[in-house]
Formats: sequence, structure tokens, C-alpha cells
Amino acid sequence: MKELNRKQFLTALGLTAPALALLKSCSFKSEPIVQKSSLVSLSKPKSAEGIIEYLKRTEGGFAQNRYCQIIGAANEFKEGDEAIGLAAKDETTRMYARQLLSNTSLQDIKIHTLFEDELFTLISKTTLVDSEFDQWTLGHLKEFILTETEEEIKKVTPFLNSDQVGCLVKLCTNEELIIIGQKVFNPLANSKIGAKGYMSARVQPNSPTDNTEDIIWQVFNAWSYAVGDLVLGTNPVSSEVKSVAAIEEALFDIIQTFELENTISNCVLAHIDVQSAAENQKPGTTGIWFQSLAGTVNANQTFDLTIEKMQNHVSNKTGKFGLYAETGQGADFTNGHGEGFDMVIHESRKYGFLRALKQQIENQTPEGQPKPWVHVNDVAGFIGPEVFKTKEQLVRCCLEDTVMGKLHGLTIGLDICSTLHMDVTLEELDWCIEQIMPANPAYLMALPTKNDPMLSYLTTAFHNHLKIREKFGYKINDDMWAFFKKLGVIDESGKPTEHFGDPIWVYYQFLKAKGDIRSFDQIKIEAEQALVRIKNRGVPVSRGYGDNYWDPEPELAKETKTLYEDAKVSLWTPLEDSFVSTIPGTVPVTTQSLDRKDYVYHPVSGEQLSDVSIAQLKPLKSNVKGEVQIVISDGLNARAIMDENHLKPFLESFSKLASQSEMSINSAIPFFTNGRVRAGYAAGEILLGSKDSKQFKTLIHIIGERPGSGHHNFSVYITVANAVTWNQKGNIDHDITRVVSGISDTALKPEEAAKTVLRIIKERKVELQKLT
Repeated sequence: MKELNRKQFLTALGLTAPALALLKSCSFKSEPIVQKSSLVSLSKPKSAEGIIEYLKRTEGGFAQNRYCQIIGAANEFKEGDEAIGLAAKDETTRMYARQLLSNTSLQDIKIHTLFEDELFTLISKTTLVDSEFDQWTLGHLKEFILTETEEEIKKVTPFLNSDQVGCLVKLCTNEELIIIGQKVFNPLANSKIGAKGYMSARVQPNSPTDNTEDIIWQVFNAWSYAVGDLVLGTNPVSSEVKSVAAIEEALFDIIQTFELENTISNCVLAHIDVQSAAENQKPGTTGIWFQSLAGTVNANQTFDLTIEKMQNHVSNKTGKFGLYAETGQGADFTNGHGEGFDMVIHESRKYGFLRALKQQIENQTPEGQPKPWVHVNDVAGFIGPEVFKTKEQLVRCCLEDTVMGKLHGLTIGLDICSTLHMDVTLEELDWCIEQIMPANPAYLMALPTKNDPMLSYLTTAFHNHLKIREKFGYKINDDMWAFFKKLGVIDESGKPTEHFGDPIWVYYQFLKAKGDIRSFDQIKIEAEQALVRIKNRGVPVSRGYGDNYWDPEPELAKETKTLYEDAKVSLWTPLEDSFVSTIPGTVPVTTQSLDRKDYVYHPVSGEQLSDVSIAQLKPLKSNVKGEVQIVISDGLNARAIMDENHLKPFLESFSKLASQSEMSINSAIPFFTNGRVRAGYAAGEILLGSKDSKQFKTLIHIIGERPGSGHHNFSVYITVANAVTWNQKGNIDHDITRVVSGISDTALKPEEAAKTVLRIIKERKVELQKLT
């Protein structure tokens, strides 16, 4: 790994010859790995036969599993549905499933639930009932929505439950989904956000170290291009209340300084509990509150979320800015909660959950006041190839979700994105955007480049927004458009001025609004210094543009391409045995992944231990006397572990700090090849579990993060539980785990990360002791 000096790479963004050789040798396109036994096959239905009649004829009566298979088989193919045995074997089966679904009544879908839990009950209670309407078939409903006006469509949508909406989109072609998307709009109160012909932006100012300087300058950067009219929404690295509150305050300061409190909101996308605590710490500084939502009760528990918790939180939300939710197909089954039904229905139920919360917020709003803003962002391609792999599947998913959100009465935006281990290139992402935009989603993400410097995935850049506006004629919210004119980045006719694409100009205006009387030239000197610091932290800032005002600046585009290529190299770089042997106490172990490709494309294989590894770990238990067990995995980026000044400084620092705190560490360290986070839980069950002891045991799992930032970051997952809990197979999961991410010698220093990990362990022990 010494062949690539990554610090020089981050400065100059150039790959060495050995790295390029590896890049060219990697096969990045996936080869379909299809398990035919898991695919659904159907015999030819009779004319006008619905699913219930078909089951009576072929199964002798209603059969729940077969019912779920038929509805799942009506979907366009996605790997996620295949993984849980719900994908059609071929196009003929898909056609038969859609024919059966089309002939099935809305009442039959309502009566025969795919899966029933408290969330389904909530959705049912917040859906209107009309027995006559329930007699419609899904085919009739599709024809009605394709041919009727928006006014007529909105008369029936309150009577549709989420499963019915999900079934409807299965019957539609992409072209038909676009037709519906172009008809139905749910704009936010007193705005044009979500209205026909408008397409807004969430500025996504992320920092790999939660540095507020990185964050606020990305806002100035967005506004210099007249982009960013919905929300300033940062994904935090740390979920500590103090850190989240500091980011909220920094974002709100920009909004308040420019007197935009009633025009745009700030948001830090931490858990809603943390946002609530941040509001208590610094009242009035949090804006719209965020939460990821899942489609079942069990899946929401993975987010440490319950229906009651969400209802309690939204009951405290008053004022203009209510709730911002994020969803995405595949999140439920990849967290082990597929529950036997398909990804489209799961996604639709998330919208049903949000619709119920939106109704609660609106019902508690005093009469005569505008309805608080509630909107949802569908993060369609964030998980990876276990959900779907191709650009065509990404387009399909975005169109399905846009329509489902709109038919639930929601203002829905999209994160048209892909991970760097999917088969979607930078250029293909542009193609996807152009295919999806005719459906007129409410908003997209907006970053300086397509590559998120913290989350390490591909999404939409400022220049994508400019090109979309140019090609499709979309506008942004009128109030923010007027602000951008006042800011001086566009003229009265909406054309770019000489300040367009200049974040220093926006910073200058920001300081002027605060009362700073220095000249532009004086302020420019300190601004240039700030931009150098930001770049050195690996956060891009866009300045200027290419041949057209909607083209990215050429050098920045080149840097983005280089980061993309580095990510592909990192993804396929194998863990080296010679490196593992340099870490004292390591026990090399493997998961059930057959090889790197199996690991990347079938993540579950990397979560489960091989029989050989289980046999290796069991004898170690007798020597496990310490309070802390360290586990290491290569994850999606072995270079994050193997790079110089990464793993070893962290281990040395943590060991020293733990010793000072009289916290004992077990000497044996399982070191996984092709390991994922849940492989650590499985190792912990073997090593830390006990039927009798209630002593708290801590698992520290060090794992390479998904590549893409150039930092080659690793994360540390921290799980504290008593030995009895560790002894219960499958009981430990993400909901009780904390994580410190973005660790590298060029981001969050390993030595600093070690201090944070130790503090979290101590805090978690105190929290758990209070509960016992």
C-alpha cells in the first residue's frame, strides 16, 4: 500500500501507475448471479381472473405465501426482490402476475393483507373508506388515474391504502408513471415547492469531520449558483447532541442573517431524538425535523423508532417547518425485516406512515394557520447492488416512488443516486436524471460535485440543477428566486451575473448583512484562506463553470472523475495477509462470502460467519476475560484499514486510553476478510455471551467504509450489552450500536477517534446501568 501516497493524492488528485493498473484490471460490471430456485413461476391465468380466484383454482384456496409471490412478481426485476424469493422467473410470469393484479379488486387487496402489524393498522385507520370505490379493480383504477384530471384523482386518493398504491404502480410502464407524475402535485403551503413546473433543491453540505466551516461554505457555494430553496440539510458524522446543535446553529445563522426564516429551513439529519435534544439545548435553532422511516414496526426498530415515539415528537412540532422524512426501497429487507413481501409495497407503506404523521401535524395546527411543511426524500440508490444494480433499475425505482409519494398526498423529492459499488457510472447518472425529470419530482439533492465528501456516493451536483432548469424549464420557489436576484448572482431577467458561481461573493454579502464594513478585496483574502483549508480537508468547492453556465468547472469535474476511479480501485483491493500478520493478536477469519465479488453483490454472505471461522472462534472464549473485544473487518475498502497511520495509531491510542481507565481488552482480535458489521455481532455472540453473567461487555468493530471520498476512511462500531444479551443469538443489532465514522489520517484523526470511542463506551454503560 506504500505505492500510493494518499496525502499527495488528496492534494493533487492523481493516481499512481500501480493504482491505475489495478483499476484497469478490475471487472466493475457485475455478472448476474441468479438463483433460479428463488424465482416465481406462474401458470397462465384465465381471462378476467383475479389473484384470489387464481389461488382458489390453483392452490385450493387462499395461500398467503403464494399471494405475496404473485404481487411481488408483478414488479420489474430487482435483485432485492429476488433475494427474498419474490421476483418473477421471466417476462411471461411478470405479465401473468400483472394480469392477475389488474383483475383484482381494491377490496381484495384491503382484505387480504400482505403483512399485518401496528403500522399497517395505523395506515388503515388514516385511510378513508368507501365500499363502492372498493369494488373497483386495480385495472380500472389505473385507467382512471391515467385519463382523469388532477382534481378528480385527488377525490379518490384519500381512499387508497398504501398496499393499493403500491400495487397500482406495478401495473404502469415508465411512460405511464411519468404521465401520472406530470398530473399530480402537492405543493408545500405558501410556496411553489412541489408545484407543477417547479423543481427545488436541498443543499447537502456534508463534511467528513462535521466542520462547520466546510458546511457553511457549501451553502454559500450553492447560493452562488442560485441553487438551494427547500432546506439546508447536513448529514452529520457524529450524532452527539453538542455536535448536532453546533451545526444547526451555524446553518440557522445563515438563514437568520439573510432574513430567510420564513423562506427556507435548516436541518441536521441526526436521529429525531438527538434533534429534539439539540432544540432543548439551543432553543429556536433547529428547523424542520428529520427522520428515516421504514415500512414495518420491526424495521423501524432498527432505527430505534416506534410509532408512539414519532407521534410524540411531531406533537411537539409547531410552526411552519414540520417533518422531513427519508425512505428508500430495500432498506427493510437489508436490515433483516423483509417480512415476506416486496420492496415496492414496503416503500409505499413508508409513505403511508408519513401520511398519517402529516395528518396528525395538520390536525393539531390551529385553524387559519398555514399547514406545516412535511416532505419526503426518496433515496433510491443509496444501499447498493443487493437492492438493484443498473441505471435502468434506478430510473424505474425513482419513477415508482415519485408516483407513490404523490398519490399519498406528499411532497416528494428524489436523491437520484448510486453507490460506487453499483453498475452506474458518472455519465450514466446524468442519463438517469434526464429519464426521471419529466415526472417532475419536487426536489433533488445539491452538492458542489456529484461525489458526496462524507457519505461517499454519487448524487446530483449544482450543475445538474442548472442543466435541468435549462432543458425542462423548471423554476425554483419564487421567494428564493427573488432572494438570489437581491444577492446579485442573477440579474432581473434571471441570467447569471459576473458573481454567478462565486461563493466568496456570497460570503461577502453574508458578512455585510452582519454589519461588516470591510471591502470585498479585504474579505476576499480571508475567504481564499478558508477555501484552502476546506480543500485540504477533502471537501470540494465549485467556482465558475465550463463552456455553458450549467457545465461543471473542468478541473473540478476531472477531480471528481479521479475520486470515482480511486473508489473503484479501493472497492476491489483485497485484504493482504502480510498486513494482517503485522497486527498483534489477530486471528484471521472469514465470512460466508465466496470471494470479493460475492461479498460486494450479496452482502448477507458477509454478515454470516463461515463454519471454519466459528470453529476458530469458539476455543478463544475460554481466554476472554476482558471487558472489551476488538474485531476488525476489511469492509468495502480494505485500503482504509491497511493505509499507513490508520489502524495502528487507533489501536495504540485506544489501548493506552483503556488502560488508563482500567478497562481491560481481550488480547485475541478476530480479523475478517470480507466482513460486514453484522459479522462482528456474530463474533460477539460467540466470545462475549454468557448465560449467567450480567457484566457489561463491549464489542468494538473496526471496518473499512464505502470508498469515494479519497480519504479511505474507516468506522468504529461500538456495541455495549450485558453478557446475557450477547448470549441470545440475533438479539444484538444496529439499534443498540453507536458508530464513529470518517476516521483516517486526513479526516478524523485515529487518535481523536479513540478518545471518542472510549467516551461513548463509558456513556453507554451509564445509560444501561440506569435501565437495570
